[in-house]
Amino acid sequence: MSRYALFLDPEVHHARRDLPGVVRQRLRQAFDDLALDPRPPRTQPLDVTALEVPPGIELRRLSLERWRVIYAVSDAEAWVWVLAIRQRPPYNYEDLAELAARLA
Repeated sequence: MSRYALFLDPEVHHARRDLPGVVRQRLRQAFDDLALDPRPPRTQPLDVTALEVPPGIELRRLSLERWRVIYAVSDAEAWVWVLAIRQRPPYNYEDLAELAARLA
């Protein structure tokens, strides 16, 4: 199995600093795991039919306790780009179009 390149959006670096230590550690491990397998069982594809997402890029979410990690996968270019970390509730994916626009 080949390893995907892992990119963290600057917003993700900032958001991680404010999280409890145990969550930061679990996120670090989750990010490493995504680089090996970008579609583990606890992730789901996001519905992007109404969004402008470049061809060949899939938006997914990872659930980690009350947190949601929004990320993109490109199999052709072998990368995973972590776009955001959000707390749920109250997060309801209202900024998904803005996150998808970063991929253009």
